[in-house]
Amino acid sequence: MTKHGYESGRLNLPFVGIATFAKKPYVENWDDFSADVAVLGAPFDFGTQFRSGARFGPRGVREASTLFAFGHAGAYDHEDDATYLGEDVTIVDMGDADIVHTDTVTSHANIEFGVRKALAAGAIPVTIGGDHSVNIPCINAFDDQGDIHILQIDAHLDFVDERHGVRYGHGNPMRRAAEKPYVTGLSQYGIRNVSSTAKDGYDAARNMGSDIQSVRQIRKMGIEAAAKRIPKGARIYVTLDIDAFCPSIAPGTGTPSHGGFMYYEVLELLQSVAQNHEVVGIDLVEVAPDYDQTGSTSILAAQILLNFLGFIFHAKS
Repeated sequence: MTKHGYESGRLNLPFVGIATFAKKPYVENWDDFSADVAVLGAPFDFGTQFRSGARFGPRGVREASTLFAFGHAGAYDHEDDATYLGEDVTIVDMGDADIVHTDTVTSHANIEFGVRKALAAGAIPVTIGGDHSVNIPCINAFDDQGDIHILQIDAHLDFVDERHGVRYGHGNPMRRAAEKPYVTGLSQYGIRNVSSTAKDGYDAARNMGSDIQSVRQIRKMGIEAAAKRIPKGARIYVTLDIDAFCPSIAPGTGTPSHGGFMYYEVLELLQSVAQNHEVVGIDLVEVAPDYDQTGSTSILAAQILLNFLGFIFHAKS
């Protein structure tokens, strides 16, 4: 086979091969692996109140992530003069948690099982949803990991306690998280316009330790100031709902809300978090690829995840 410079073997273009996350190795045996990052798909969308379709989010984000899989020697960023996600960072793809249709309890339990296996392997778990209810089992899995603070980047507060007996839908995850004794508080950024949470939910969130900031409030104070509002020294779990972004750049989601963040606002916030905090877990949710025929929403999701992981491990080094 022809050899050019330091490269040999297959060119391995993005459209070739099996679409694991960033074309990283697939791990089938969850009891026997170690990695810095373990990606888990959570293709569950039975918690939605409007448009379903986020069950195809993990597939969409994985396929989009192959676009950024050229990294034979990591990804060099000339603005930061830094190389991100070099060969020293080990990322694996665990595949998907098993989902049982119409059975929220079993499906969530299977997601929680996968996140626990990632943590047991010493990896940062990165869960790709799925609707935002998949955050509930993700946070459950941290019950033996020490105190965490949650940074939620989202259009909606998701702080409903119970509505017609529903406690584990995609309007409930931040309320369920705030109830955990090991969740020390929440920074809820991007919340705007008409929300799925009523005023009593906002009052409860603030009483339970939430700092709620809209897109306009964050733009007024600036990203650096918003990042500094996150408690110093806190270990951070980040839950990122793709509808935090303006639907002009991320239309592929079930509950789009205009007036959202643009790409660099979220990127710079996450870079600051990575530089100033230990990030212990991530989920990215509510990508519903069928509502965006351009594929841009999935590409945005993959790009933000890979950049964030790059920032995390560059800060560690």
